[in-house]
Amino acid sequence: MSADIKVRAVTAADFPQWRALYRGYADFYRVEQTEEAAALVWSWVNDPAHEVNALVAEDFDGRLVGLAHYRPFARPLSATTGCFLDDLFVAPESRGSGAADALLAALRETAAERGWSVVRWITADDNHRARAKYDQVATRTMWVTYDMTPGV
Repeated sequence: MSADIKVRAVTAADFPQWRALYRGYADFYRVEQTEEAAALVWSWVNDPAHEVNALVAEDFDGRLVGLAHYRPFARPLSATTGCFLDDLFVAPESRGSGAADALLAALRETAAERGWSVVRWITADDNHRARAKYDQVATRTMWVTYDMTPGV
């Protein structure tokens, strides 16, 4: 972890910088994200009763350079709770700064503190830079992901 990067929980004052990062994440995956949708996610990460949590990576100038959204999930087969990393993003100009390493390390520590059995995430097959990082810190599984549209 870089000494110049600090990871912490998101705070209400972080909205403008968090929003810029989250917009960058949506743009990276070519997902149209309305301001209403972003506001809803922001309300989730600021509601202690909601399952979604957020960490941010801050550089030595106090500028947010990365984010991670995560939540617990039940694992019935193992009778444990795991952690699902929904979103991980580092601003393009801060890639290589150690921000991704710092966010993943903080998430690993959070999972250990909470007694979670695994930290799990998915990424796009063609996200080669991220996959190279993930291969350093986690084990790629052989599970295939499916999406089913409700009511169709």
